Amino acid sequence: MRKYLGVDAGGSKTHAVVVDERGSVLGKGISGNGNHQIDREVAERNITAACEAALLEAGIRKEELNFAYFGLAGADREADYEILRPMIGSMGYPRHEIACDTMIGMRAGTDRSYGAAIICGTGFNSAARNKDGEELQYGGFGFKYGDGYAGGSGLALLAFRSVIRAWDGRGPQTLLTSMVLEHTGYTSVETLYEDVLYGKTSVPSSLVKTLLEAAEAGDTVAVSILETEGEELANAVCTLIERLGMENDAFDIVYIGSVLNKGRSSILTNAIERIVAKRAPRARCVHLNADPVAGALLSAMDADGQVIDAETESRLKSLSF
Repeated sequence: MRKYLGVDAGGSKTHAVVVDERGSVLGKGISGNGNHQIDREVAERNITAACEAALLEAGIRKEELNFAYFGLAGADREADYEILRPMIGSMGYPRHEIACDTMIGMRAGTDRSYGAAIICGTGFNSAARNKDGEELQYGGFGFKYGDGYAGGSGLALLAFRSVIRAWDGRGPQTLLTSMVLEHTGYTSVETLYEDVLYGKTSVPSSLVKTLLEAAEAGDTVAVSILETEGEELANAVCTLIERLGMENDAFDIVYIGSVLNKGRSSILTNAIERIVAKRAPRARCVHLNADPVAGALLSAMDADGQVIDAETESRLKSLSF
């Protein structure tokens, strides 16, 4: 019976799971931060601890694994891989591979080994992998590096900015004004403006929820923000798709992150899908409904040449912590 290890290492937690070739769970391990960009030594300890706990529960040694696949937050650029390759390599897994955690999220949302993903949670990211296994991603490093404002914190900032512009006359009136004041507990825009300006408070990222609510209520300013940023999300992922020569292929674009999956704004996703329909007409946009660690396990099986049947895939995608 073949055995696989899948790891999802993020900024707040690390999940490790050992399964057999049928997708039956043999062992699990949980620890904290696994992002080397936050703290390299802590990340290495936590990834090691989660993997060892999963192996211990499974009752096997790492040498008995057929493949181990590590999905790692912070695996964004070659400079990161120069740190991560020796770090993971030193853990002693004979056959293993590492990738950005975006890629295991993508794999968890599709039944193919290739496809694309849009992450819109606190921040923004996008990635794609073609049939030949070539991968590209945008790091989601912020507006200065070419990104739009999509992502929860950026969308919250746009909501706040719109309220300020309505208040001082530079922009149109918007339902966001009363909704943002209610959300933040202020009674006047001027007081909120000055408290943010002088550092007494900050713009809460939770204003993204207010923005989504205002858009659903038909506020033209909120709708415009979501349509513009949806188009930017689509532009990012479609550009990667084109760079990888995938624009005429059939595959899934997986929505990852709280804004796309919990917020579920049809205004935002419709804007994305209008652009996708033009630039990658055979692609299908889908929501991620599985734990990303399932994508790491599926990727391990893919890398080992394992044929994954529907029952095994379903079993892996029902994993939960």
